[in-house]
Amino acid sequence: MSRLDTEHQVETIIGLEVHVQLRTQTKLFCRCSTEFGAPPNTQTCPVCLGLPGALPVINEHAIELAIRTGLALNCEIPPLTKWDRKQYFYPDLPKGYQISQFDLPICADGFLEITDPADDTHTRRIPLVRAHLEEDAGKSMHDEAAGISDTRIDLNRCGTPLLEIVTQPAMRSAAEARAFLSELKLLLTHLGVSDCEMQEGSLRVDANVNLHIEADGKEIATPIVEIKNMNSFRAVERAIEYEVRRQYIDWEDTGETIEDRAKQTRGWDDAAEATFAQREKEESADYRYFPDPDLLPVRLPRERIEAAQATLGELPAATRQRLQSQYDIKAYDADVIVNQGPAMIAYFETTAETAGDGRRASAWMQQDVMRSLKESDWEIGTFPIPAIDLGRLLRKVDAGELDNARARDVFQYMLENDTDAEGAIEALGIVAVDAGEIEALCRELLEANPKVVEQVRGGKEQAIGALIGQAKKKNPNANPQQVKETCLRMIREG
Repeated sequence: MSRLDTEHQVETIIGLEVHVQLRTQTKLFCRCSTEFGAPPNTQTCPVCLGLPGALPVINEHAIELAIRTGLALNCEIPPLTKWDRKQYFYPDLPKGYQISQFDLPICADGFLEITDPADDTHTRRIPLVRAHLEEDAGKSMHDEAAGISDTRIDLNRCGTPLLEIVTQPAMRSAAEARAFLSELKLLLTHLGVSDCEMQEGSLRVDANVNLHIEADGKEIATPIVEIKNMNSFRAVERAIEYEVRRQYIDWEDTGETIEDRAKQTRGWDDAAEATFAQREKEESADYRYFPDPDLLPVRLPRERIEAAQATLGELPAATRQRLQSQYDIKAYDADVIVNQGPAMIAYFETTAETAGDGRRASAWMQQDVMRSLKESDWEIGTFPIPAIDLGRLLRKVDAGELDNARARDVFQYMLENDTDAEGAIEALGIVAVDAGEIEALCRELLEANPKVVEQVRGGKEQAIGALIGQAKKKNPNANPQQVKETCLRMIREG
C-alpha cells in the first residue's frame, strides 16, 4: 500500500493494550506451574480447567508484582481491589468466563515517560488508564499445513497471571508506540516482574488506531480498529503504519466515520505486511461483567504499598539521567548502556570511575566490550576482563602512555590470555618511548620528507598524517599524537 499523501490535515490516534505475563512460578488462582514449553495440557488442574466445585485461591506473589509495576508506572494503588468475571465463549476458555478486574483495578491512572522519537532531547509523557490483573486463556493451535485445518486446544496457559496495561489514546505515531513498548519492556525486565519474551507469549500487544481528519472545516474521526497478532515491536510499528494508510484510503472511498461502524478487530499478517478483518469488537457491556462470587476483595494497606515502594530502587529513566550528568556522556550513550541491564551499568560505572574518563569508558564499552560480547557466548557477568582492569587500561590511554591502536592490542591480549593491562603490555613488548627518542625520530622523518614540511608550512596541516604512519613502522611504540605534536612544533620552530 502506498504512503499516505493527502492535502488534509491528518492526526493519528493510538492507544495500546499490553498484556504482560508476571514472573510467578504458579498460576494466578491455583498451584499449576507457569513454566513455558511443557507438553500440551500437562500443567492443568480442576481450577484452571473450570471443573464444577473447584475454587480459586489468590497467588500472593502476583499481587506483589502488580503493585511494584504500578508504582514504577506512577499509578495510584487503591486501598481495595476486587475480582470480576468477564463472560465470553471461546474454545480455549473452558469456564466460559475469565477472572479479571473491571471497576476497581489494582493500579489506576499513571504514566510512562519516553524519549520523543522525533527529538531525542525531549521526552513525551504517555498517560495510562489502568493496569489490572487477570488470568490468561488457553491457546488455540491451528494446523493448516496438512490441508485439513484442524484446531487443537492447549490449556497449559489457562490461569497464568497477566497484568494488562492500558494507555490513553495519547500516541501520535507508530514510532512513538514502539518507543513506549521499548521503554516499558526495559522497566519490566529491570524490575524482574516479567521476562517479556514476545515469542513465548509473555508480552502481547494490541493497538487501537484511528484517524482524526480535518475536512470541510470540521474534524472527522475514522472507526477505531484494534490490531492483534503482532509478534515484535517492529511488527507493531509496521502494522500501525499500514493501518493509518488503509483507514485514510477507506475513508476517502466510503466516507465512513466513527459513528457509522462499530469498533473492528483486525489481525496483522506479517508476511503480507497487511491487516485483515477478523470481527466486530465487543464493548464492555457485551462481556456482562459482575463481581466474582468465589473471591473476596483484596485490601492493600498503605504500609504494604510503602514497603513495595522502598524496594524499587533506581529506575531506568533516573539511571539514564544520572549517568549523563555524573559521567558527562551523551543521552544516546546512556540509553545504550541502560538498555543492556543492571550488570552492564555496574560494569560501566566501575570502568569509568577507575579510568577517570566517562566518555572514553562509554566509547570503549560500546565499541569493544559489546562487540566482544556479541561475537562470543559471554555475558557481562562472565566477561574475561574485569571492569577495574579495563579502567586501568583506559587510564594509561588518557595519560598518553598508550595510543588507541596499541591499547586495543592490549585489550585483545587481555581478552585471550586472562591477564591485566600490565601483564599484557609486558607480554607484547610495549615500552614507553621518552621525549628524546620521539624528537630524534621526528627529526629523521622531517629531513626525509621535505615536501611534507613545505605543505604544512603552506597551511596544509593534515599532511603530517603521512609521517605518523612512517613513525609507527620505525617504532611501533611511538605515540601517534606525540609524534604529530612534536613534528608540528619542530616545523614551526623552523
